[in-house]
Amino acid sequence: MLLLSVVSSAVAPGLALLIYFYLKDKYDQEPLHMVLKVFLLGLLIVFPVMIIQRGLTLGLDTGPYTESFLISAGVEECLKWFVMYHIIYNHTEFDEPYDGILYAVAISLGFATIENVMYAWYSHASLGSMFLRALLPVSGHAMFGVVMGYHLGRAKFSKGGRRRGILIVSLLLPWIWHGIYDFILNTMANYWIWYIVPLMAFLWYGGMIKVARANSLSPFRLLKREEEVNL
Repeated sequence: MLLLSVVSSAVAPGLALLIYFYLKDKYDQEPLHMVLKVFLLGLLIVFPVMIIQRGLTLGLDTGPYTESFLISAGVEECLKWFVMYHIIYNHTEFDEPYDGILYAVAISLGFATIENVMYAWYSHASLGSMFLRALLPVSGHAMFGVVMGYHLGRAKFSKGGRRRGILIVSLLLPWIWHGIYDFILNTMANYWIWYIVPLMAFLWYGGMIKVARANSLSPFRLLKREEEVNL
């Protein structure tokens, strides 16, 4: 019974955050089945991520920089970006800037959820540790997804030569933030909380600004206003 509670606590944060960002779509909510499919893709990419990370760990001289920025953040963010770009970016349902945020958050939370379940299962984690993971790793993956998705949305609806540069930013920025997050945890055993909490607060503050900006750029906002006026 306790194990069931711990596993439930591993799944609940990812689903709660997914619902939160789904409801943040103000003007043209995405089909729920599409969001869930992308969430499931996030679950599935855990396995190639683990294989690549294992190979890099065996083949490289690892240190905190290599582990944080290459093996952890680099592999995870690159695979999430790869799936987003090749499966979601040109999909017909990606029709407003906020959709980039929603789908990138969905794939990130799918990844974070299965990672959380595996941690709970293999380490016999307590409810207290799972609560901490909900506030940090799961929430962190959501924020990296917001950063990635916001810039994917900008690139999708940009014209000319700016698009390629914004696409590069959509990969590099979540990679850097994720690497900084992991580097803090890998190198500051006793004082990490003093750095992680301000980092997460900053990412959430910036993330909510990006959510508002993406919604404000929606081509459907004028249609919504016209409907409200006609009512």
